[in-house]
Amino acid sequence: MTTEVSVTWARALAWRLERHLLEPVVTASVGDVVRRLGAVLSMDESLAELAVRTRRTTSQPGELADALVAGEVVKAFAFRGSVHYLSPEDGGVYLALRASGRQWELPSWVEHYRLAPSDWPGLRAAARAALADGPLTVTELGEVLTRQRAYRHLAPVFADGAGTLLKPLSWQGDLGFGPPQDGRATFQRLDVSPRWGGVPDLEEAGPRAVLAYVGTYGPSTYDHVHYWLDKGLSAGRGLRRWWAEAAERLVAVDVEGTTAYVAREHVDDLDAARPSDAVRFLPGHDQWVMGPGTQDTHVTPPALRDLMTRKAHPVVVGGVVRGTWTRRGDDLSVTWLDDSVRPDGAIAAEARRLSGLVDRELRVTVVS
Repeated sequence: MTTEVSVTWARALAWRLERHLLEPVVTASVGDVVRRLGAVLSMDESLAELAVRTRRTTSQPGELADALVAGEVVKAFAFRGSVHYLSPEDGGVYLALRASGRQWELPSWVEHYRLAPSDWPGLRAAARAALADGPLTVTELGEVLTRQRAYRHLAPVFADGAGTLLKPLSWQGDLGFGPPQDGRATFQRLDVSPRWGGVPDLEEAGPRAVLAYVGTYGPSTYDHVHYWLDKGLSAGRGLRRWWAEAAERLVAVDVEGTTAYVAREHVDDLDAARPSDAVRFLPGHDQWVMGPGTQDTHVTPPALRDLMTRKAHPVVVGGVVRGTWTRRGDDLSVTWLDDSVRPDGAIAAEARRLSGLVDRELRVTVVS
């Protein structure tokens, strides 16, 4: 395939910043931000909320939690075994890929949980029925399920939290996380969201997932997609086929000698993109870094990879990680870790923007 456009990485990352709603920041809803990113990691709720709020021109504390209550987003076990916010419209696409490994059918699972593959349809139906009247804590859900003779032996599993047991129910679209109750996690049916699109057939989900990734994280190589959808969702067995099926909607572009791909409808915008000098303070494990992976040196320089893996908060300039930031109370410390000229004016402007997001007048210290 011949390439139709040649761009520098600086231009490519400027276009990707726009796709990530980072430059310019937009008026999109919480649900629209989550849908564009594909998934927002909820390992730390404050970081998940900041990942969404930093992409919106106007936002309020607690809006991500409110969106979950309203069904504008859902929350489920997805990428890398972790909990993520997903859009109800598209979240089922990623769950379909995650479920494709059918981990619950492994001999180790069958032995540990004493559930044969043929037992799972009944367990799924029982869980949906238990949650029909609203969210339940793990303990409450366990109490309902273990009243049934077939699941009494699972009482110790629920007493220990049942996190692993519940993952396949999430992957298959039966349940996700509900609003916390007194600090305790709850589970609710995913179809409680009026926008829930269900879990599509795997062969439909695969190409959709490829196109969604390239649409936000492009220009992308096959290796990028493999990283996100195989290492993240264990869906590698069909990935080559899905990539081929999506290819008719993709266009090859040359990025400083690397052949990468964007959706056909994005080629003109990519070609028109010019390098950005925008500075953004992003939360640790933001999708900007995690989507392409910390091994992508065009976004994360090798010297900073360990920091990004350990959830340091990146300072991104023109799409490239150039430093880190931390906040303790009203004190904001920015550490510049690059040999390029430090953009103090832009750093100060972004600090003011962060002050507005956290509703505190931050005192800024910048060190190199």
